[in-house]
Amino acid sequence: SKQKIVKAGDKDLDGQLDFEEFVHYLQDHEKKLRLVFKSLDKKNDGRIDAQEIVQSLRDLGVKISEQQAEKILKSMDKNGTMTIDWNEWRDYHLLHPVENIPEIILYWKHSTIFDVGENLTVPDEFTVEERQTGMWWRHLVAGGGAGAVSRTCTAPLDRLKVLMQVHASRSNNMCIVGGFTQMIREGGPRSLWRGNGINVLKIAPESAIKFMAYEQIKRFIGTDQEMLRIHERLLAGSLAGAIAQSSIYPMEVLKTRMALRKTGQYSGMWDCAKNILSKEGMAAFYKGYIPNMLGIIPYAGIDLAVYETLKNAWLQRYAVNSADPGVFVLLACGTISSTCGQLASYPLALVRTRMQAQASVEGAPEVTMRGLFKHILKTEGAFGLYRGLAPNFMKVIPAVSISYVVYENLKMTLGV
Repeated sequence: SKQKIVKAGDKDLDGQLDFEEFVHYLQDHEKKLRLVFKSLDKKNDGRIDAQEIVQSLRDLGVKISEQQAEKILKSMDKNGTMTIDWNEWRDYHLLHPVENIPEIILYWKHSTIFDVGENLTVPDEFTVEERQTGMWWRHLVAGGGAGAVSRTCTAPLDRLKVLMQVHASRSNNMCIVGGFTQMIREGGPRSLWRGNGINVLKIAPESAIKFMAYEQIKRFIGTDQEMLRIHERLLAGSLAGAIAQSSIYPMEVLKTRMALRKTGQYSGMWDCAKNILSKEGMAAFYKGYIPNMLGIIPYAGIDLAVYETLKNAWLQRYAVNSADPGVFVLLACGTISSTCGQLASYPLALVRTRMQAQASVEGAPEVTMRGLFKHILKTEGAFGLYRGLAPNFMKVIPAVSISYVVYENLKMTLGV
């Protein structure tokens, strides 16, 4: 808070505030506080009560009880009326650099830093200030770099998951240790990272397309709020995810084929792409497209719903003096919600991967999504739809932890 105040008021950039700069900061900050006070004062009676705080936070997607709102009031209320007038509001906030209530929500941004190598569908939301100053692209670069490092570190588990999804069955009960042994025996330690290059390469176009589509969809929805409500985020995030996935889907197919390739089968990514194009045609690059698109809704819906539930539970119980939950709570909420989202959409992800891999087995008949579901249930039972789930879940916590640490360091390097 102190650093933010100095940064906001330091006009000559000497790292400290003189009296004139301090007065200017207070005058400027007071104007902003007046605007926020007026936006909270729904009844226009010059006072803010508990119901108005509940309503204002509900408009921003955070549900709190009236008792919780009264706790917030008590921290500012000097005369015991359980309402706040302008003087009480100003005196409490004047040396606090929070300029608007949406900053409470910013602590809880369900950010793309939670990169577990899956198709995360809800992009970052950026404030007006971040968009105007160009900070948004630095966040995206930091998020992309963090995703690249975390995906590379967890690539062996990701490749094992793909192999188990495609090749494991009742007759070939591939375990984690056995899967790693088989990969190393077939292609050496380097083979553990097959398919990782294109998995990292697709981060940049996917993030950029998703962000641009998300911003346009927000305008189309017509909301004038800086932060979208939960149902609006689900709609905008799912649509943006679908647009981004449609654009880069051939890279998804390539990633699967590269992960499943045998030693010496392809000389590289371009050789793999040329082989698919010449032998199977352009349609092969969109195998598994329908289950992939269908998987977006349960993933995004459950991921967001669980995250919002955990967020609101924390705010109800623990947000007495501050809305800032701290790093551990944010990481825990993001990890749990992402895991629940993956669990819900996993059967569709497995069917998508098998469809993408179909042509890698010569002479294999073409099957539809429905036919594949029926075949798996008939031959392997419901458990067959969750092949590869163990290595998938094993990589969640390390992926989230690595991407968070790298993200924070890259943000500092880029001056965010």
